[in-house]
Amino acid sequence: MNVVMIGTGYVGLVSGACFADFGAEVVCVDIDPGKIERLRAGEIPIYEPGLDELVARNVAAGRLQFTTDLPAAVREADLVFIAVGTPSRHGDGHADLSYVYAAARQVAAHLSGYTVIVDKSTVPLGTARQVGRIVREANPTADFDVASNPEFLREGAAIGDFMRPDRVVLGVESERAEALLRELYRPLNLIETPIVVTGLETAELIKYAANAFLATKISFINEMAQLCEQAGADVHDVARGIGLDGRIGRKFLHPGPGFGGSCFPKDTLALIRLAQEAGAPSRIVEAVVEVNAAQKARMVLKIRRALGGSEAGKTIAVLGLTFKPNTDDMREAPALAILPPLLDRGARIRAHDPKGVPEARGLLPSAVDYCEDPYSTVEGADALVLLTEWNEYRGLDLEELKRRMEGRVVVDLRNIYDPGRMAQAGFEYHCVGRPGVPGIDS
Repeated sequence: MNVVMIGTGYVGLVSGACFADFGAEVVCVDIDPGKIERLRAGEIPIYEPGLDELVARNVAAGRLQFTTDLPAAVREADLVFIAVGTPSRHGDGHADLSYVYAAARQVAAHLSGYTVIVDKSTVPLGTARQVGRIVREANPTADFDVASNPEFLREGAAIGDFMRPDRVVLGVESERAEALLRELYRPLNLIETPIVVTGLETAELIKYAANAFLATKISFINEMAQLCEQAGADVHDVARGIGLDGRIGRKFLHPGPGFGGSCFPKDTLALIRLAQEAGAPSRIVEAVVEVNAAQKARMVLKIRRALGGSEAGKTIAVLGLTFKPNTDDMREAPALAILPPLLDRGARIRAHDPKGVPEARGLLPSAVDYCEDPYSTVEGADALVLLTEWNEYRGLDLEELKRRMEGRVVVDLRNIYDPGRMAQAGFEYHCVGRPGVPGIDS
């Protein structure tokens, strides 16, 4: 089976490599010649655990290729996946579909034989029908179907999510399209992966609804964390107590500085705008977005209070910049909302991240000083702020931290450490939604 993946960003590259590993003949297309040359040379433009080995294996096997020649790729394709970016449109928050529609126009001119054009990008309701209209107008004789096959990949665990998914969603309108997509995903039959077959609009909404619901769980537990701090309760016990209920589940009930990344912020905003235009506003999702923005602002206040009410002239060591561990993605990372206000109020910031520094340099103020490792980062610091829960930060030598730091304040926005142990080690420990060190206002 010949598969074309238009776009070599996160979704396109991971999906293309995984389809190749399933045994399909995959050609990944991108308009950036430099990017294609780097991919051909084995240079992976994103950090995703295991992706470099997966790409190399399938390139060596001849199942995965990279090209800028869209016409040649499309002419041989059974399925063409559109996996281009759909960022929030400036001004109104809607998903910007210009890249999707441009890809559809390019594909239309080169179709040869029956082809299924598949929206893999996250797109609002009605996009697949628009893609179909564009293709029909550009090539009235084309033999094709349009389908929606949304992705559900977590950054940092994308390959496992693709190879062992909770479900595969296929939005189709013909038996021919369904059969071709089922054949592509046939390797998942062995693990009895549920295949959810729906109409086009339903498949598109499933993706948005899923992300909005997960974002809701995050904002909910962050609100409960705030209440726990006021009431002297422990949000971890609250999360466990409700998460063991099978109707609720334990995942995504982790308090912190708010959600970020390429999906939740963009998709919740797009769903809000979509619902408003449809005359069915989603008040819950609107509140989720508001709570998330407030949570990031609240973390700034937490750090300021931990420093005695003012960060002016203080050196703050920051561990973790990406929105989550095991990725280099800085899109909508809490660090982007938390660190600039501290700098504006006179703080000096030294920061470390295992993978995110190259991206962070272009997004954070130039005053941030980047360090090579966690211990050099805390040298002479008045306070340590843990922003991302990378594994290498979970077992830091507390005595070494004390030796290198000037102050004793630790603000753990991911609740990595145990408050009692931190108190015994001599730190003023501040966390999210848990009782603080006795005598210290967390």
